[in-house]
Amino acid sequence: MAAAEADLNEDERAGLELIRETGGIHQSDFWKELDVGSRKGSRIADSLADQDLIQREETVYNGHNTYYLEPAARDLDFSLLMAGDMLSPFVGDDEVNAHSDTFSQFVMKLAYEE
Repeated sequence: MAAAEADLNEDERAGLELIRETGGIHQSDFWKELDVGSRKGSRIADSLADQDLIQREETVYNGHNTYYLEPAARDLDFSLLMAGDMLSPFVGDDEVNAHSDTFSQFVMKLAYEE
């Protein structure tokens, strides 16, 4: 859990979890799903956005101005896709031939790194 997440109160944790589970939600639905008032829902969303845990984007939904709340992009560890300076042959390919030279070289580099 990130340091910012450790300091969240119960309502903020529930809000962040809802946003992450849905992949994104309109703020007008957000507070209803949390079963809180619109004012409290707005405060929760503001707090999460201020801590860079979510992204808020102005939008129109059902004819009303609102915000769309999405999880913030997290730092990703791409080292798991690497063997030395070689990118995994699984990236970008729909099918990988386990008998190909590229795959064999990748596996060998992984083995020798250990």
